[in-house]
Amino acid sequence: MKVLLLGSGGREHALAWALSRSPLCDTLYIAPGNPGTQACGVNVALNALDFENVLEFIEEKKIGLSVVGPEQPLVAGISNFLESKGHPVFGPSTIAAQLEGSKQFAKDFMAHHNIPTAAYKVFSGDYFNEVLDYVDARNEYPVVLKADGLAGGKGVLIPENREEFLAGLEELREGTLQTAAQTLVLEEFMPGEEASVFALCDGEHFEIMGTAQDHKRQLDGDKGPNTGGMGAYSPSPLLSEEVLQTVSENIIAPTIAGMAAEGNPYKGFLYVGLMMTPDGPKVVEYNCRFGDPECQVIIPRLQSDLLTHLVQSTKGSLQEENIVFDDQYRTTVVLVSGGYPISYQKGYPITGVDKLQRTDAIQIFHAGTEQHEGQLCTAGGRVLNVVGTGKTLQKSISMAYKGLESISFKDMFYRKDIGAKGLNHVS
Repeated sequence: MKVLLLGSGGREHALAWALSRSPLCDTLYIAPGNPGTQACGVNVALNALDFENVLEFIEEKKIGLSVVGPEQPLVAGISNFLESKGHPVFGPSTIAAQLEGSKQFAKDFMAHHNIPTAAYKVFSGDYFNEVLDYVDARNEYPVVLKADGLAGGKGVLIPENREEFLAGLEELREGTLQTAAQTLVLEEFMPGEEASVFALCDGEHFEIMGTAQDHKRQLDGDKGPNTGGMGAYSPSPLLSEEVLQTVSENIIAPTIAGMAAEGNPYKGFLYVGLMMTPDGPKVVEYNCRFGDPECQVIIPRLQSDLLTHLVQSTKGSLQEENIVFDDQYRTTVVLVSGGYPISYQKGYPITGVDKLQRTDAIQIFHAGTEQHEGQLCTAGGRVLNVVGTGKTLQKSISMAYKGLESISFKDMFYRKDIGAKGLNHVS
């Protein structure tokens, strides 16, 4: 089978690494890919949002399965488009992808299907004064502000007082998120610790595709602005077999059943961000694709064949093959450009990567890199994912930080406490 993987980040490098190892995979194309994915297949200059161009490539190369990594083309409808042309594609339909594409859609869906989540209220249009009056009348902080649309993982603000609330509201209304925040979802704050569970879905059935804990805030101790993710580890000790069974029965199963009942069967990766509250697990958000950087710590744990699972997802036959993981922990530390996620420079030379790619307990997944005249350079906010493997969570953390010691680029920054929260829950 010839496979086309759409995307260019760390998630796609991890997926490309796994797909290239499949006995089913004859040739893997990654569009557009990055310098790291070149070792997994053939990088091709395709824009995933140019559907006609993607279709032309699929037909020219006789692609057997297209795998969509990022959320933007899914929300824009690439799965519907390719399937209408008779080409199998892994990833949810336009409407199913609205579970991520619209926070209001997701919250209304959960309310309708009695899926546990935070109480919420939706505001649209010129909502500044209306939201301010609503929050002032209650005077309860912290509160949660969510831009309704796609915001690259940065559309959630959690002001802890009125001053921060006013600044956050102004940022959503006037800043870089204003397009995504034309509709605003205001939520009650849920106390607890976050964890993520991933499911592979075929429209009717689902299989758990791993658990993880992401670290969204820029600075140690979960301080600073939200980012796309500064690191993660898997599996999450917060999600014991018992808790995972509760999540499966009370959250994932009714989500899949609800989407099917509404005529929008969900096929693809489903990310469920959870808050482990005193009242049990509740949904923080859905994503319609594999998380980034969670994918980079879950996929290396997979012992069964990823491509087989993806094909079965598209055919509605997930139950034919068990998803199997090893018993190791994985931790990834994300090396980012100084100033990320607000303002940062690109184009700085990166040194020290090549020697680590030969180390069994340490993997490198490229996120925002490019080759410039033979030199690996920074090309984004999140630059590299250093993944450590170990029999214990502490060992995997240690290996990840050991791996990044020899890597260097100007203004390189990373959190020093990735995985530390998890250590509080393991013996």
